Amino acid sequence: MATIKDVARLAGVSVATVSRVINNSPKASEASRLAVHSAMESLSYHPNANARALAQQTTETVGLVVGDVSDPFFGAMVKAVEQVAYHTGNFY
Repeated sequence: MATIKDVARLAGVSVATVSRVINNSPKASEASRLAVHSAMESLSYHPNANARALAQQTTETVGLVVGDVSDPFFGAMVKAVEQVAYHTGNFY
């Protein structure tokens, strides 16, 4: 499994620059963005969601507890929550 250090090494940039690119910082140049994205693709690198949650101290996870999954009411409720999350940019 590739790490952010592997991406930085292959792209010829610092780990901080890779982080800036991943987080869409305006401080990263277009050349750096292209190099980092190319390296990420070559290495099949994907940021670790668990590591991000630890660093940010938030998971941005929505949990639902339903009484009976076979009840159409709960199915409709889950679908509505999913649609709201999607339309507000909180569903990936």
